[in-house]
Amino acid sequence: MPGRSTEAPSGLSRQLDGRASLVEELYAQSHAARWGFSLERFALSLERSAAKRFVGESAPRQKLEEYLSSLHVEDLALAAACAAGCESAWEHFFATYRQYLYSAAAAITRRPANDPYAREFADSLYATLYGRETAIGRVSLFNHFHGRSKLSTWLRAVLAQRYIDILRQEKRLESLEDEEVTEKVLLPKQKADCEPADPNRARYLCFLAAALRQAIASLNSLDRTRLISYYLKDLTLAEIGKAMNEHEATVSRKLERVRQELKEKVIAILKSGCMAKNGLEAQPGLDDAQIQLCFEYATEAWPFDFSHLLEAIPPGSGVSKSLTPDG
Repeated sequence: MPGRSTEAPSGLSRQLDGRASLVEELYAQSHAARWGFSLERFALSLERSAAKRFVGESAPRQKLEEYLSSLHVEDLALAAACAAGCESAWEHFFATYRQYLYSAAAAITRRPANDPYAREFADSLYATLYGRETAIGRVSLFNHFHGRSKLSTWLRAVLAQRYIDILRQEKRLESLEDEEVTEKVLLPKQKADCEPADPNRARYLCFLAAALRQAIASLNSLDRTRLISYYLKDLTLAEIGKAMNEHEATVSRKLERVRQELKEKVIAILKSGCMAKNGLEAQPGLDDAQIQLCFEYATEAWPFDFSHLLEAIPPGSGVSKSLTPDG
C-alpha cells in the first residue's frame, strides 16, 4: 500500500459505527479501488470529513448519513489517494487537472492563458499537494480536502488564497488603498520619476547575484539539468520527462522542489554574509527586510542574466536518455 498508514484520531471511528453498508456503497461510488486505496483508508477519509463538519458534537444518525451521501466521494477518494502517495492517483490527478489549474491561475493572476508566470504559479502548487514524509506520517495539502465541494472548486480556492498571500507579502505593511490610488493617478514613468531611487539597489542586486551563483553551483547535476532543460532549453515538462524517464507530474514536483531549495539556499547565504578575502572587505549578513528588498528589486528590470549561470555548467550535464533520475 502506498504511503504510510495513519491511525484514526481518537473518537472518529464511532462516527461510522453501524454504517458499514453506507460506507461500502460510497466506496464503490468513489472508484477508490483503482488507486489500490483500501476500504479502511476510504472510511478514514469519511470519518475525518465528518469530524470536520460536526466538530464537538455527536451528529444524529440521519443527519450524518445525509452529510456523507452529499460528499463528492470520487474527488475525496482521489485526493486521499494522492495524499497517501499513490503514484497512479497522482498521475491521474495531473492529467485531469493540469489544464484546469493553468486556466485558473491565469484568471486569478489576470494574465493570458499561456503566460509563463501564471503557469509557474500553477505548477508551484504540485509540491505542496504531493506532500512529504514526516515522523508522524505523510503531510499533504490534500489532507485539507474533505469532499464537501468539488475538487476543482477547492483547488481554485487554494490558488486564490496563495495568490492573496503573495500579494500581501509583496505589499507588506504598505497601505493597499493608497497604493491603488497612486497606480490609477500616475503613469508608470511618472511614478518612477517621483519615487527616490534606493542607493543600495545595485549593491543588493550584486549580493543576490552572488548568492544565486553560489546556490546553483551547489546543486547536483540532475537538478541543474532540470533547470537547464526548463529555463534555458525551453523544453516542456513532457519532453523533460521523456528524456529523464519520469512522468510529467514528477518533473513538475522536482522542478518546484529545486526552485524552493534554491530560494532557501540564497536566503541562508544572504543572511550569513561573507568573510574578507582576496582583498575584499567582509560583508555582514543581511536582515529579513534587506533580503526582501533583494527579491523585490530582482522582479524589476534586473540586468543579471540567469541563463549565464546555467550556460556555465560543464558540458554533458544536459538532458540525455542515459540519465538516471533521482528519488
